[in-house]
Amino acid sequence: MSGTFQVYDPFQSEHVADRRVDVWLPPGYRESAGRRYPVIYAHDGQNLFDEATAFVGVDWGIDEAIMRLMSEDVRYGAIVVGIWNTSSRIQEFMPQKPLQLPNNDRIRHRFSDRYGGEPVSDAYLKFIVDELKPMVDRDFRTERGPDSTLILGSSMGGLVSLYGICEYPDVFGTAVCMSTSWTVGGKPTLAFLRSGIPAPGKNVIYFDHGNEAQIGAYEKLQHAVDILFATSGYRRDVDFMSLRFDGADHSEVAWRDRVAVPLRFALRPGRRSLLHPKQGLFAGAQQDEWRRDDFEH
Repeated sequence: MSGTFQVYDPFQSEHVADRRVDVWLPPGYRESAGRRYPVIYAHDGQNLFDEATAFVGVDWGIDEAIMRLMSEDVRYGAIVVGIWNTSSRIQEFMPQKPLQLPNNDRIRHRFSDRYGGEPVSDAYLKFIVDELKPMVDRDFRTERGPDSTLILGSSMGGLVSLYGICEYPDVFGTAVCMSTSWTVGGKPTLAFLRSGIPAPGKNVIYFDHGNEAQIGAYEKLQHAVDILFATSGYRRDVDFMSLRFDGADHSEVAWRDRVAVPLRFALRPGRRSLLHPKQGLFAGAQQDEWRRDDFEH
């Protein structure tokens, strides 16, 4: 099994700078003319498939992870749309509306000074929703509804994935947020989430993080977000999951090692049914504990 690629270089946009987009089609796509597939819109596309283009010479192997899952059950098959980043990555991935909340002018100006411009994530998401997704749905056999449309990323890519499902809950049914970069925009984003997260019952959210070096600074905000989702009605292991990977750092190597975990959760056959840990979903991970008293003093 290997799958096939369709490369758009550049993919032109009226909302953001043109960029390369890689579309990976799973094994059997050409032969199964009547089958439609879920679609994963994944940020930092140059890091997903090929070590030669990856940021530090290590790719995620997301195609390989999906193929391993397909060897267990072909229903794990999915199309992956790898969206390459640009020099404006931080501005495109930083949630825009949180920095526009009252009293956040200072944070917004500090962000602009440090990263060379204010956030433009609203335009980036419009590029995906209004330009990229219509092309993918037109040119490939996709399952077009939100139940089969995922947005996925790590670090700042995790942050914009969360923002994407908040802004477009009827487009993206699932957000996969690996090692979400809370240290860049965590507090404004948390304030935004208190009124901005989708109502429970139709969306699925996955978070994870390690606990080494700078990852440790993420943990308190991640716990606060976990509590917010739990108290908003999300059900652990059904439409919400937050995992801690002991000893994992903030790197492509770590994300490669565990990307199959969120894929198993997000693509599982019968996605609305309760998960069973004995099936191996939690290998190498621990469920985070939601302790309200951690944040009430």
